[in-house]
Amino acid sequence: MDTKSLIIDIATTLFQKKGYLGVGLNEILKECNISKGSLYHHFPNGKEELLIACLHSLDETITTHMKEIFRDYPTTQIATQAMIEKLVIQFEKEGMIVGYTISSIVSEMGALSESVRNACALSFTKIQEIYLNKLVKDGFSDETANSISLMLTASIEGGIMLCLAKKTSEPLKMISQGLPNLFREL
Repeated sequence: MDTKSLIIDIATTLFQKKGYLGVGLNEILKECNISKGSLYHHFPNGKEELLIACLHSLDETITTHMKEIFRDYPTTQIATQAMIEKLVIQFEKEGMIVGYTISSIVSEMGALSESVRNACALSFTKIQEIYLNKLVKDGFSDETANSISLMLTASIEGGIMLCLAKKTSEPLKMISQGLPNLFREL
């Protein structure tokens, strides 16, 4: 792994575990075993530029993973339940859900940085498009698919935050159990 990729990988994990404000440059330097000069060589504008690179990397990871799941399952409902099951397993194994959410970064930095807010908005748009495309293939109208994709994105992101806050996987399990009702009612 090249130095820039290493920095992004380690910083992404640190930002997700501790938040942007909870991670100092010195901690990133220590974890990456690099000098300040090396960090600024790759990210001349500093920590915020690094955060945006981390968001782009995380976005790529999330959307690639989602596309694989949604390709492997016949319907949006089944694919979404499979995805939630993987999140639950990760949470129950590690006590965290790292690599599948940007909500904490949005809530922490979205109001402070337009660049970060834009990167987060783009990521959520891509996630919604994955749901939307699968829903249209399932036979839903564009309008209904758009509504359901927004509800799925908000529910799962909110469910992840509730799992972390309550230290239980129950919120995601309840969302998964409620999915048949969502698809039946619309």
